[in-house]
Amino acid sequence: MPEKKKQVTTKAGNTEDRMTKPLASKNAKAPDPAQKSAGASAPGPKQLAAFEAAMKLFHARKLKDARDLFEQAAAGPERDVAQRARLHIAMCDRRLAQQPVELGSAEEHYNYGVAMINSRKMSEARTHLEKALEIAPGSDHIHYALALAQALSGDLTAAHDNLKRAIELEPRNRLIARQDADFAPIVSQQPFQSLIFPEKKTW
Repeated sequence: MPEKKKQVTTKAGNTEDRMTKPLASKNAKAPDPAQKSAGASAPGPKQLAAFEAAMKLFHARKLKDARDLFEQAAAGPERDVAQRARLHIAMCDRRLAQQPVELGSAEEHYNYGVAMINSRKMSEARTHLEKALEIAPGSDHIHYALALAQALSGDLTAAHDNLKRAIELEPRNRLIARQDADFAPIVSQQPFQSLIFPEKKTW
């Protein structure tokens, strides 16, 4: 029986120890602010480093790479750095939207030029189609598209020359021009009528 009492006393002692431990841990929370600030500052240098690296890329006009790093900086703990990063993300987006399209091959310039014709931006269309023709001067479809852009912008002499060359390279372009609604306003004019409808006699 005394042994059982000793066991109860021991349990009670353990219970007291367990009850006092939480109190000790509460008192140990006093230096927490310093610990928290130390913990929060850990990602801070990475955030600042990302922002500084992004700024270098931004000034070098490598906007896409800069934007990715600004995204990382915007997700960091430092509010001031995050806010500046978000402002620069918006600046990157605006500049990327205004950045000219970088094209390399003749087909890329051709496809972009056709897209500009469809958007009725003839000056830009002609620029890219002329560039495409410099790269691939023997391409009938490029001559045809350029003739169309020139005709729609009122340069009928140049349009006739390029359409003539397109037909010489590929006779099917004559039939395509007959059915092309964009050429419809000028097919009855000379010298286009003779070029597109050679079977018709002019008096």
